[in-house]
Amino acid sequence: MDSSELLELVKETKKQLLHLQALGVEGVQLSKEPPTTSRSVSAAAVPVIQPPHSKLSQSKPVSVSPVSLFGEIAPEQEKLASSQETFEQIHNEIGDCTRCPLHRERTTVVHTEGNRKARLMFVGEAPGADEDIQARPFVGRAGQLLTKIIEAIGLKREEVLIGNVNRCRPPGNRPPTPEEASMCKPFLLREIAIVQPEVIVVLGNTAMKNLLDTRDGITKVRGTFQDFKGIKVMPTFHPAYLLRDPSKKRETWEDLKKVRDYLDSTAQH
Repeated sequence: MDSSELLELVKETKKQLLHLQALGVEGVQLSKEPPTTSRSVSAAAVPVIQPPHSKLSQSKPVSVSPVSLFGEIAPEQEKLASSQETFEQIHNEIGDCTRCPLHRERTTVVHTEGNRKARLMFVGEAPGADEDIQARPFVGRAGQLLTKIIEAIGLKREEVLIGNVNRCRPPGNRPPTPEEASMCKPFLLREIAIVQPEVIVVLGNTAMKNLLDTRDGITKVRGTFQDFKGIKVMPTFHPAYLLRDPSKKRETWEDLKKVRDYLDSTAQH
């Protein structure tokens, strides 16, 4: 065997090694049995050369589900990196915000409030009239209903974190536009990175679509845990909607029971 043939053999071996490792195979013992003449060769008889001190031998195999073992390998879910920022730093950066047109008619900037080590966070779309005056999220009629919902799952309002995608009240309580939301959303994401809650409950269509970047409606998605960078997200109806249509309270209660049960199952005793 000349040098060119040897080089080609090494290349092919490396390719095979990379492929099998991507499937989670770290190594296979060389068979001591003589070569078989059968047309079908057992996968266990295929040698995998694993250099003991190579970088490849130290790398972490890709985690895949059994059903996709020999199909397309799903990428690992991106996780939200933890942040060492403080809420005060973020709020100071926001300042007397004029980044979007909403500042023209707002009274105050309404920041996220609550337990900054919370396991559970609630996110709405934007402040209403009462919130705009008091500079606090969810303090009007919808906020009072949210407080009752929180208490119904065995928590107090001060134990959770409550905020909105947008911090300024849109005129007439209309939903924020995508452009308006895009100005505010990065600050919310930075707060989530600080707190790292186990579960986020998104309240209503606008908040859900902005956080999850989905086109699906709340009726289709509610009641099923979604994923946001490794954090469980439960979409459900906004309390203001429940005030207009009390018949949806039962479905909302079912959604929040799932949140309660999940938090109970992961609680450290």
